[in-house]
Amino acid sequence: MAPEGSEDFPRTAPSSDPAGAASRVKVLFPLPLFKAYDYLLPPGVAAPVGAFVKAPFGPREVFGVVWRGAADDGVSAAKLKTICEVMATSPLSADLIDFIDWTAGYTMFPAGSVLRMVMRSGDGLVAPARQAGYVLGPPPDPPIRMTPQRHAVMDAVGVEPKPVAALAAAAGVSGAVVRGLSNIGALARVEIDPDPPFVEPDLTRPGHDLSDDQLFAAEQIRRHINNDQNATTLIDGVTGSGKTEVYLEAVAAALARDPAAQVLILIPEIALTLPFLKRVTKRFGAEPAPWHSELTSAARRRTWRRVADGSARLVVGARSALFLPFQKLKLIIVDEEHDGAYKQGDGVIYHARDLAVARGARAGFPVVLASATPSLETVVNVDEGRYDAVGLAARFAGAVMPNIALVDMRATAAGPGCWLSPPLVAAVNEQLSVGEQSLLFLNRRGYAPLTLCRRCGHKMTAPNSDTMLVEHRFENRLVCHHTGFSMPKPKACPACNAVDGLAPCGPGVERVAEEARERWPDATIAILSSDTAGARAVREILDAMHDGDIDILIATQVVAKGHHFPNLTFVGVVDADLGLSGGDLRAAERTYQLLSQVTGRAGREAKPGRALLQTYQTKAPVLAALVSGERDGFLAAEATSRRDLGFPPYGRLAAIILRGPDERALQACAQAHRAAIPPADGIEVWGPAPAPIYRLRGEARIRFLVKARRNIDIQRFIKAWTGGVKIKAAIRRVIDIDPYSFL
Repeated sequence: MAPEGSEDFPRTAPSSDPAGAASRVKVLFPLPLFKAYDYLLPPGVAAPVGAFVKAPFGPREVFGVVWRGAADDGVSAAKLKTICEVMATSPLSADLIDFIDWTAGYTMFPAGSVLRMVMRSGDGLVAPARQAGYVLGPPPDPPIRMTPQRHAVMDAVGVEPKPVAALAAAAGVSGAVVRGLSNIGALARVEIDPDPPFVEPDLTRPGHDLSDDQLFAAEQIRRHINNDQNATTLIDGVTGSGKTEVYLEAVAAALARDPAAQVLILIPEIALTLPFLKRVTKRFGAEPAPWHSELTSAARRRTWRRVADGSARLVVGARSALFLPFQKLKLIIVDEEHDGAYKQGDGVIYHARDLAVARGARAGFPVVLASATPSLETVVNVDEGRYDAVGLAARFAGAVMPNIALVDMRATAAGPGCWLSPPLVAAVNEQLSVGEQSLLFLNRRGYAPLTLCRRCGHKMTAPNSDTMLVEHRFENRLVCHHTGFSMPKPKACPACNAVDGLAPCGPGVERVAEEARERWPDATIAILSSDTAGARAVREILDAMHDGDIDILIATQVVAKGHHFPNLTFVGVVDADLGLSGGDLRAAERTYQLLSQVTGRAGREAKPGRALLQTYQTKAPVLAALVSGERDGFLAAEATSRRDLGFPPYGRLAAIILRGPDERALQACAQAHRAAIPPADGIEVWGPAPAPIYRLRGEARIRFLVKARRNIDIQRFIKAWTGGVKIKAAIRRVIDIDPYSFL
């Protein structure tokens, strides 16, 4: 559901009173602070709202931002500290300052914590030292002896100067070859900015030929852009229907309408970034500015600085890119808007899709959401007229949707110690016989999700946590996927000392791969999982799969998001029931989205595709909807169930999590919260209750869940409730508005 209550934090323009701005200003620091502090400006120095400054804060000097609001003239100037320096970096825009304040109020986190997501670090505020770059020098006299390495360097030199490392990499030689050519004058040394501006997108380049449905969808979105109209539009298209090409037309329209406009495309997974960047580069003839956690610190600094000065006009990034210092953001695209990766669970807790919609609404520009399996929140917003929608009901270029069928594991079980049923095995055999690819999907990492002792029943858990250790057989280690703890698999049970008694229970992708290699020894088999491969290795596996070099890919949900494999015609889901339990109100919806996306990898080109789903719950509505293709009927039933219960999107939820190492103090704190709940019509508070994962990283965790009618200001209620409860320093209280995880 799009965040409500946006009028609680009214928009205000920066002060235009130079006299007032020249004496006292308010400064917000990127620290967990709820307010800005008053400071003096040095004589003759001006700093508008949004300016970056360095100011004394406690015993040190800290970067901060001049914030909106009048300083307190009643405080003596003698009591105020003076700002040390006003940075040359472009000030934050009024739209972004408004968004920071609104986000802080909505999420109930300090404004300084939200500002920290914008500032990241001080690296971008200070221009880095100039670097040496190299271009062709005058022809040496006498001519130099040329080697193949020197020829490669001279061929790699372009009009724009390149530093040693970049030029050597382009030529495939060592840096010594480049420096040697410089020493003899064949290359001229010039100074360059280590953070060069990004090349402007070429808006004259034509896009792909679009189908009639795609043209209609693109025109609907362009209309909002050309009218400077705030509107949120859902591109609801089946897998392989060409949603990306539609919204890239919207990107071109937004950039062409205003020469200073900036556009942000959000994508959910780092694994998608490189191929998507290539796709955008091909469309616009220029690399977009990237933003994700795998970038080097220098690359992140470059993107941050160029977004801040407005020269990075097109940005592609993960959820945190929403908080880059855009000067004139005019369009946001949220690809795969249903994806759970848009929910930030650490630090400031937020959902990037919902905040993107709020940012567009407050600043008055369009937002585009794209998905083959849109979230129920988005579907309800469309049904109730808050969002527009355009549909792409067919795959591009005549490809057809895969045929989906169920395998009843009660009637057709796999053999002893096996996980692949006879129908699944027969389907893979058929694909191998005709030279086509298969995907075996299991959303469970490692070899086995549980390791226990056959003798005493002891379950291997992470230290100081209630989380199970997952066996990773290839590395012979036990790993906790919640805390990151890892240890070699012991020979003996730590509880009863039984040697070789620890046994794996249940399958992970590694165990399925083990079975697959035994069944198909001549096939090329690969595993794709965030545990078994880093970002570069993931990319290599995906490229090999795209190029047809892999016969059978065994993968987790990493494979489900936006990947295109031309020769993949069969998908086998090893355990379709995996996401249907656990007490999550969105369990069925998430299962539908995941399995629909996974099965949608099959048959995306001329060859038809099919999928088999192994299940013990053949009557489950979500699986019936997948087989029949009745997505809308499934969503209608989900909507009815949520409406009857008053759950999102027809009601509001917030979680209050208390955590700390002292269980007695934690219980006392929870009871104090329980006793302080104020009476309120239309609000229910459930708890306190131990979290499903009660002990994590040495801390116990207790939860409350607040359920409210949709029209109630849940933040105001929580503030009134928690404001009167004092908590000890060892206990931390975390508020999650619109929770997506209930662990």
